[in-house]
Amino acid sequence: MSFKKLQPELKEVLENQGITQYTDFQKAVLSKIKGGASVFGIAPEGAGKTTAIVIAVLQKLECKAFEDAPRALIFVKDKKSALELAAEFEIYTRRMDIRVYCAYDEQSIEDQRADIYDGVDVVIATPKRLNKIFYLNGINLGALKMFMVEDAEFLIKASSYSDLIRTPESLEKCQYIVFGTEFDERMTRMQDAFMANAHIVQTK
Repeated sequence: MSFKKLQPELKEVLENQGITQYTDFQKAVLSKIKGGASVFGIAPEGAGKTTAIVIAVLQKLECKAFEDAPRALIFVKDKKSALELAAEFEIYTRRMDIRVYCAYDEQSIEDQRADIYDGVDVVIATPKRLNKIFYLNGINLGALKMFMVEDAEFLIKASSYSDLIRTPESLEKCQYIVFGTEFDERMTRMQDAFMANAHIVQTK
């Protein structure tokens, strides 16, 4: 995914941020994502994984809002991680109409259902809360294009992993992208469960 082929709005924001070239990890993983492959992205802290998530999502969604159902779902560890990722999106989407929404345990689930019903493009959620919202028929995943996990290390907690893997059971066709610092037993289990054909992109 070269800079020249990025959506103009996204390219402009990157340039305003002083980003004129990808990190090694971003260069390797974004080309796979653009091609539609499911991917395990393995790289150390500072490799640009969070920015890669933002770029991949905005490019896939063409930097535009569309109808009401979310098209990208990003799982994170907790409220702090959700808000930090939302803030990162905010930097890039200030001049776009993309709607980014956070769902975590400390909020009213009824308020969350109402907010999501009103229309969102990207949902950033903890597995536990998303699972509850889904089983209360509070989110329509029928239009989902991207299922992502940021910093998958948090899935060492069995309950978080169990909540997360329930979602793919309800999806028909979706691109799966999981980022972490190492390929470990949790990712092997995901590979066996719903990411059998995923590429592994690893940089040091």
